[in-house]
Amino acid sequence: MQRTPPASSVPGPSRRSLLRGAGGAVVLAGAGTTLLSACGGSGGSSDPKTLTLGSNASDAVPKAAFAEIYTAFKKQSGITVRVNTKDHNTFQEQINSYLQGTPDDVFTWFAGYRMQFFAAKKLATPIDDVWQSVGGNFPDAMKALSKGEDGRYYFMPLYTYPWAVFYRKSVFQQHGYEVPTTWDAFVALCRRMKKDGLIPIAFGDKDAWPALGTFDQLNFRTNGYDFHAELMAGKASWTDARVRRAFDHWAEILPYHQDGAIGRTWQDAAQSLVAKKAGMYVFGSFVAQQFTDKSDLDDLDFFAFPEIDPSHGQDTVEAPTDGFMVSKSPKNHDAAIRLLKYLGTPEAEQIYLKSDPSMVAVSSKADTSSYSALQKKAYDMISGARHLTQFMDRDSRPDFTSTVMQPALQTFVRDPKGVDGLLSSIERQKKTIFAS
Repeated sequence: MQRTPPASSVPGPSRRSLLRGAGGAVVLAGAGTTLLSACGGSGGSSDPKTLTLGSNASDAVPKAAFAEIYTAFKKQSGITVRVNTKDHNTFQEQINSYLQGTPDDVFTWFAGYRMQFFAAKKLATPIDDVWQSVGGNFPDAMKALSKGEDGRYYFMPLYTYPWAVFYRKSVFQQHGYEVPTTWDAFVALCRRMKKDGLIPIAFGDKDAWPALGTFDQLNFRTNGYDFHAELMAGKASWTDARVRRAFDHWAEILPYHQDGAIGRTWQDAAQSLVAKKAGMYVFGSFVAQQFTDKSDLDDLDFFAFPEIDPSHGQDTVEAPTDGFMVSKSPKNHDAAIRLLKYLGTPEAEQIYLKSDPSMVAVSSKADTSSYSALQKKAYDMISGARHLTQFMDRDSRPDFTSTVMQPALQTFVRDPKGVDGLLSSIERQKKTIFAS
């Protein structure tokens, strides 16, 4: 059995296999369990009418959207979901120790290798019975995304979203900018924006993970999906000249990134776009959560990261999928299963998307008639992709991305001149981690 599947370990979707169906629906090493358990986590509930849920949905919009789902579930089932919400990054940093301790009955998590990693460590309960009940609501590729290496189901997806280059239509109209489709045009646009007094690319990497998304775009545009998958799987070398080329491209546009990125959160970077101080932002569509005024939100648009190598074009889209898992020994197993069956319904997805329209549904039976222009465009981007990735910290080993890649990319952002030594260091650490 393959220890570390590549980004394509989940069978590669065809151009529309992931999001096909009626209406075409879309879209670690921890410091201990202290914070997660002390602030609401109870290790599960023995009350048949209560279950506990560990959540990383700490931002206001998704937190409220999930609350609407839990309220609807209680009305239907009579079961109360007691939520233990933690800061998103704290949750991810402590997840390994949390799951080995006395976790909540259910917890929020991600598709891809990060799900398979904990399933393989026996830190999650298989949910084949859930999928027997609701599997008909999902396309085959989404079913594949929800399986562990042993072929059993461990994950219930709720929504997905693309990473792209976001911008405000009015800013482009005001300055006469055109959407770039090639690297040269993108660099030229950055240069022009800077001359016009704008921050060309908003950027905030205080939490260390946003830079992973920028690297992903640069790598699969420079080197293609197959090489990107091999690199994430630990099969390709970080000292390969192809990786250096990706970093060379990043170094070319780094001067157009927002200064002081290491001290800025992604939310603060997004506010630069909201305030029309920045021209573009390489990010996930959940950036729309920061556009709280409807007129600002209606002004938000995006385009695919530009082509770098014509042989790869723009055929790969980063489309992370979020959802839920059941912990290894839930105290209220029956209630947990009932909740996941409910989460697998189009009704639950519609409730979430009503509160958080920055996402798109994963169910092939979801009603897409109320999708905004942004959601419809997200659907088209994802369903039209030849290849889909999750995100570096989901497509590779979580211990590698958190302890090696996140600090390494922050080092690069601070000083891109030392890239050769940095890549050699990454490769040495990768060999040690992937050999364990």
